[in-house]
Amino acid sequence: MKYSVIVPVYNRPDEVDELLESLTTQTFKDFEVVIVEDGSTLTCKDICKGYTGALDIHYFSKDNSGPGKSRNYGAERAKGEYLIILDSDVVLPPEYFNAVNRELENEDADAFGGSDSAHLSFTDTQKAISYSMTSFFTTGGIRGGKKKKLDKFYPRSFNMGIKRDVYKALNGFSEMRFGEDIDFSIRIFKAGYKCRLFPDAWVWHKRRTDFRKFFRQVYNSGIARINLYKKYPDSLKLVHLLPMVFTVGAIALILTSAVGRILMEYDDIDKWYWLCAAPWLPLIAYSLLIFIDSSRANKSMRIGIMSIGAAFVQLMGYGCGFISAWWKRCVLGQNEFHAFDKTFYK
Repeated sequence: MKYSVIVPVYNRPDEVDELLESLTTQTFKDFEVVIVEDGSTLTCKDICKGYTGALDIHYFSKDNSGPGKSRNYGAERAKGEYLIILDSDVVLPPEYFNAVNRELENEDADAFGGSDSAHLSFTDTQKAISYSMTSFFTTGGIRGGKKKKLDKFYPRSFNMGIKRDVYKALNGFSEMRFGEDIDFSIRIFKAGYKCRLFPDAWVWHKRRTDFRKFFRQVYNSGIARINLYKKYPDSLKLVHLLPMVFTVGAIALILTSAVGRILMEYDDIDKWYWLCAAPWLPLIAYSLLIFIDSSRANKSMRIGIMSIGAAFVQLMGYGCGFISAWWKRCVLGQNEFHAFDKTFYK
């Protein structure tokens, strides 16, 4: 067995059905599928049974412990030479495994990963969120896609591959509930293993289905970045500060405009109009940039408009989580934490 696909699942049987269906269309067939039900109340057991004849599939159920530990649980039971870690909300194009196999035959890698995009069947909200998470005009550009440095890529758990013996040598994912995939990627490099981006091994990634859930996700991502910084001080790069800078800047501009509006009430209107109006110009210009780029990329003005909201949620949600964690951990000296424990997966 060359590949083992490991998928942790929490209350998402419909998503698992779509993922498994896409696995049946793969032109490369030498793989097994390991589904780990992470304490779900709405299980996918029956869904998995329905694919018994079409896939080499193995279903396991365990108490809830988070995605990292669930992946480790699946890895302990996997048989493949390589472990392919996927999220339950992805769908694979038919040539995915061919692309992975071709890359490994051309040049060996201890670990690898690929990028993601939005499928035509996704909702407009999902397409807008996908745009915000992958666009050059947000911080999405650092996650994958067309990169020049293909020999040093930090894969994410929605699309990650690793040799099984390397996975075991690193003891798999840590107990971090958020940012555990970045933590794992950092440990891969620190241990001296080779990790590459496979440009053609991409997936369709649904991500969150509404902006409220998306905010919770990126807020926790901002917290996770500070938690990672406390573990690996050299992991914090300038690009990771950009959402925080954007958040502080946007709030400062809005407050400045509010001050201008107050002064207009109690002083000369013409004198303070510029202070009320001018701070909105950078925000309007950025929104227009997002609208034009997303409308072009998605061939939809509606998605372009929704992408403005998605971009602000992505940047400011992450930025607020980052600031909160910096204050609590770096200033007040508190221990590692994350937010939305009871509602993150709903």
